[in-house]
Amino acid sequence: MTIIEHIIANHSKFDKVKPGDIVDIEIDARAARDFGGPNVVKHIEKNNLTIDDVNKTLFTFDTNPTGSDQKYAMNQQIIRIFARKHGIKIFDINKGIGTHTLISEGYSYPGSTSLTTDSHANILGAIGSFGQGMGDKDIAAAFHTGKVWFKVPQSAKINLNGKRPVGITAKDIVLNLLNRFGANSLLGYSVEIYGEEVDKFTLDERITISSMGTEMGTIIVLFTPNKEVMDYCEAATGRKLEPVVADADAEYAEVFDVDLSSFVPMVSLPGKPHDAVNILEAKKVKIDSAFVGSCTNGRMEDLRAVAKVLEGRKVAPGVVLKIVPTTNEFWNQCLEEGLFKIFQAAGAMVSNAGCAGCAAGQVGQNGPGEVTISTGNRNFPGKQGKGKVYLASPATVAASAVAGYITTYDDIPEEPAVFEIDDQIIKIEKSKQAAISEPKSSFVEGRVWYIKEDNIDTDMIFHNRYLTITDIDEMGQYTFDNLEGYEDFAKKAKPGDIVVVQKNFGSGSSRQQAVDCFKSLGVQAVLAESFGAIYERNAINAAFPIVTYKTLEGLDLQDGDKIKVDFEAGEITNLKNNKTVSGEKFSEVQLEIYQNGGLF
Repeated sequence: MTIIEHIIANHSKFDKVKPGDIVDIEIDARAARDFGGPNVVKHIEKNNLTIDDVNKTLFTFDTNPTGSDQKYAMNQQIIRIFARKHGIKIFDINKGIGTHTLISEGYSYPGSTSLTTDSHANILGAIGSFGQGMGDKDIAAAFHTGKVWFKVPQSAKINLNGKRPVGITAKDIVLNLLNRFGANSLLGYSVEIYGEEVDKFTLDERITISSMGTEMGTIIVLFTPNKEVMDYCEAATGRKLEPVVADADAEYAEVFDVDLSSFVPMVSLPGKPHDAVNILEAKKVKIDSAFVGSCTNGRMEDLRAVAKVLEGRKVAPGVVLKIVPTTNEFWNQCLEEGLFKIFQAAGAMVSNAGCAGCAAGQVGQNGPGEVTISTGNRNFPGKQGKGKVYLASPATVAASAVAGYITTYDDIPEEPAVFEIDDQIIKIEKSKQAAISEPKSSFVEGRVWYIKEDNIDTDMIFHNRYLTITDIDEMGQYTFDNLEGYEDFAKKAKPGDIVVVQKNFGSGSSRQQAVDCFKSLGVQAVLAESFGAIYERNAINAAFPIVTYKTLEGLDLQDGDKIKVDFEAGEITNLKNNKTVSGEKFSEVQLEIYQNGGLF
């Protein structure tokens, strides 16, 4: 078996599992954040659920550790009251990012299983652990039973061959991989990475690479722990641990040999993390701001790399550099090592630990027309604000902040670029222009919205500025208002409509609202070639019909046609011409949850 298969088997009633098996698995760490956590509480209280094991259950406050938004502050307090009542541990606003806390506090360790409402929980693959982001219904069920159902994914192996070039960071490595594999060629796979140089990767480097598995569409990116990782996790747990490794004869659906020695410094162009290019293609692009932080690049190695670039230098005039450590532990370490003095002397702003730029309302957001270079993992439109966001390594971000334009740490000019008044006026001008459960039928018929786009992520479906909305009746009005060309979808959609899209629909965040907004409008189903893994679970658990298809060729489908979708037969029929193609019929699990009206 592969690593993922061993971990799942070890936490199930089976000695052996294979891809496609749907099994109940025991969860070692069940967590919810201040984002998603209030809905977990709501599900538990509404359904009179008990807590299986408080010692394995916890809350983490990381999306808004400042509590500066009244709705977030209210939601955090709802969780605190619930946690006190049940004796559940909270890592409050003074702790940092929850996935990192799971590792440092020993909740997650090599071979373990963990769930949280964070779509980047697969970051735990860095220590050879199974971590998954899931929606609030799944997390509530895990709090209650200690288990969730899970479909064993296929595994792929990436062999990184050759020597690592000098100056190539972990962020450069994962951006090179994104350039190679894109957002959906590894969709739904558990990926294992091997190589002589890989064995030398530090824990921080592994975390950077694993954390962007979400952007590659993978279930998880797994590393076999080396001695450094094992020593760290044994110190965190206070006990001897054994890593889970793949068998020598493990079967992989795909094996890729990639030449590590050919990797170059990279940046992701605004809008798509997988639109990664050689940094030379973006060099000299003038920036307004720079951000260092996120669960991908806010650890000590990252912060030291930034300090090395900034020492004795100043941030360029008119440029804002924001630095946010991943955890409070690293914040204190920066203080002890004198890094904060370097940051502040350079003119950077430092904030308390947390998710920062990835969460609306925190340090790291940008405004209309603003150009930002960021160490984050996502640069979807609107994710980090209203401006444009490039993704790069910490050293590149720091160097660019000093130069005033995108550049590498070994090519910082003597004099920084400055803003011309005319440029600012042009930028400003451009920015101005810029259910009630009923008996379930086995089929639906409705008018089609045919949206011929891949990789429609959850920020395009339901933007993060609306995440505090928990009333489903209020959600529909915001559906697709961040998807270019469909900003008026909610006004034009009618109850009974069916949405048809292409590959990787619903990638990105774990937000349940990206499913419930369609239910709010009365949309009957979404059809796609493939779905983001968390989105697929959220839809199934909410009894919202989603159907995958291999091709629609032969349907002669046009926007506005009326189609029939048979869930049990897996058939899609264009009622205009009675042509039919096959889709994937509901699995037994999906059908049972659908007929039940939801997971609960």
